[in-house]
Amino acid sequence: MARPIWTGVLSFGLVTVPVALYSATESHTVSFHQIQRGTADRVRNKRVNERTGEEVPYGEIVKGYELAEGEYVIVEPEELEQISPGRSKTIDIRGFVDLDQVDPIFFGTTYYLGPKGKEYTKVYALLVRALEQSNKAGISLFSMRGKEYLTAVRAENGMLVSHTMHFADEVRDPLREVDDLPAAGTAVGEKELAAAKQLIGMLAVDWDPDEYHDTFAEQVRDLIEAKAAGKEIAVSQGPQETPTNVVDLMEVLNRSLATAKDHATAGREAEETKPARGRTRKAVKP
Repeated sequence: MARPIWTGVLSFGLVTVPVALYSATESHTVSFHQIQRGTADRVRNKRVNERTGEEVPYGEIVKGYELAEGEYVIVEPEELEQISPGRSKTIDIRGFVDLDQVDPIFFGTTYYLGPKGKEYTKVYALLVRALEQSNKAGISLFSMRGKEYLTAVRAENGMLVSHTMHFADEVRDPLREVDDLPAAGTAVGEKELAAAKQLIGMLAVDWDPDEYHDTFAEQVRDLIEAKAAGKEIAVSQGPQETPTNVVDLMEVLNRSLATAKDHATAGREAEETKPARGRTRKAVKP
């Protein structure tokens, strides 16, 4: 079983339940070490005093806020705890919101929240059931690892899930960040719009996360295995994409529709010719 990364209590109203926070995701990215070219010597990062050039033990490193060049205010971990008493141990839900009202850009990292002890499962199950039936998420502030988080706690698959969220002042204004956005009310042709909507409809699929996987990581592993075996690597440049211009837009949309139709027809024919024993029966819910 995984070890929790945080333990504390979850409260709403006068109801309190001890909980543990677990990472909900893991990275499968291929990891590399840094080595000096032409050797097998590892290159490591060190914490070095920039004035003396000497390595500094982790226990001697503290947080400092720079007021002016070379002038710092030192802040100890205990002082950070004192200005936010209790929040490092409590997820205190102050209100419940409809998740449909929250723009996805506000969501950050996802965690699982479990009860910290079998004796608390009834209270935990009560909150899960209530959130499921009300389709709400509890909003709270809590501190972890020296940082305060805005969080949304919701129910999913019979358990509680917590999402860290960005504060409003952390979300950048797209009109300031993105160049060349179309002006409001930019005209588009009715035929082009109808064709684009039709294409979206033809390419619509049911969301199945198992259908998607990290192909780049797989190719990196294949590359490593091939190089380890002394094989030559064939490098592909990939297809050269040509931007669609306004003049050819309708033609490109029509060709896209035709291609999508051909793929749909081929898929149906393949399904119809598949042996009966190869088909998977799905349970029908009453």
